[in-house]
Amino acid sequence: MLSLRQFLAVVQGRARQVVGIWLAIVLAVLAASLLLPKRYTATAAVAVDIKAPELFNSTNSLNAGWVPSYIQTQVDVLMSELVALKAIDALGLENDPKLREDWQKATKGQGEFRSWIAGELSKKLDVKSTLTSNALYVAYTAPSPQRAADVANAVVRGYIAAAVDMKTEPTRQFTGFFDDRSKKLRVELEEAQARLSAYQRANGIVAKDERLDMETVRLNELNAQLIALQAQVADSGSRRDMARADPSRSAEVMNSGLVSGLTADMNRQQQKLEELLTRLGEQHPQVVEARASIAELRRRIAAASSQVTSGLASTDAVNRSRLAQVESALAAQRAKVLTMKERRDKVEVLLRDVENAQKAYDMVATRASQTSLESQSTQTSVTVLKVASVPAKPSSPLVTLNLAIGAIVGLIVALGAVVLRETMDRRLRTRDDVVMDLRIPMLGELADNEGASRRLLGWSRPRAALPGLAR
Repeated sequence: MLSLRQFLAVVQGRARQVVGIWLAIVLAVLAASLLLPKRYTATAAVAVDIKAPELFNSTNSLNAGWVPSYIQTQVDVLMSELVALKAIDALGLENDPKLREDWQKATKGQGEFRSWIAGELSKKLDVKSTLTSNALYVAYTAPSPQRAADVANAVVRGYIAAAVDMKTEPTRQFTGFFDDRSKKLRVELEEAQARLSAYQRANGIVAKDERLDMETVRLNELNAQLIALQAQVADSGSRRDMARADPSRSAEVMNSGLVSGLTADMNRQQQKLEELLTRLGEQHPQVVEARASIAELRRRIAAASSQVTSGLASTDAVNRSRLAQVESALAAQRAKVLTMKERRDKVEVLLRDVENAQKAYDMVATRASQTSLESQSTQTSVTVLKVASVPAKPSSPLVTLNLAIGAIVGLIVALGAVVLRETMDRRLRTRDDVVMDLRIPMLGELADNEGASRRLLGWSRPRAALPGLAR
């Protein structure tokens, strides 16, 4: 292991070799830099909108953890074969005979030509992003400055087109699905409307049918008539029974004018008969005549009472007949109303079917229209910040940088080479070489005519022991 003093002595002693090796390496680097073909790099920049809904949580705040992943995804899309193929189509590289010749040499005609071009393009493409920005920098390196700018811009355009496709392709698929579904729902709606119309025609029901309301009113009227007739029948029946049991106590008989007049005549005749019996005997002709007159009046009263009772029976029979008619009409009307309600319920079911089919059709048709508009949208979340321009200077080789690196590397190699050679061919250059390596005492140092030191072997303290030899 050489000390610093020994290392500097070795470098000083082999300075010509160090300079020679260093110059050789620097000249080689210069020659290589001048002989290597020039490469030009064109750079374009785009900004990606990270305000996508999936990057936000329920509180509408940005999920910071998703941003690096989202940006890296966009970098991968830029580097993907899809974008490369779009750039190839835009530039027409598939028709380049030199590229086809290179493909033949590289693959022997195996594989797909477009995929090979995309792979070669991706090798020379570089996409960079930063953690603090949503900007992406697209750089492409090519032998021609114009080709570098054209490919970089074509890649950006391909990326934008791919972003549009990724956004609109799902909506196109949904559009087809919703179109098919809307057609089926429209057929179902038409069928539901046809069933409703056919049922309405068959049963004579219109959209605003008031017959049910009218028939219901009539049913209620019949119910009211039935209740009134039942009361009348009960009253007429009780009066008829009372008149049959005791006509004299019947209110109708008592209120009859004929019966009242006959009863009054009979009462006067009885009073007259009592007077005659008081003055005359039982066999007196006037008494007999009075008794015959009273008997006739009683017969006539009984006939009149029977007539009134017969009238009550007739009234009761009429009331009962009317009651039976109303009951029959009520039963028929009730059956009619129930039938109409059943038909109306059926119509309501059919109407609900039509409404549900209409709602489903409207919803799907609206969604189909919305997805159709979205599928035709050309808006993207990508904004071009910088269009790649034709580079004026090559990006490689950089002669100055290469010379600087070559000078540093050459110096390191030269120093390493002389140190290696020194270890293989050691020389005594310093006092440390004598004392430490040879482990013998040094007597002193002699100076040559040029001032270089000459080392003498001897005992320690050479300058003190041989003061005349010291410099």
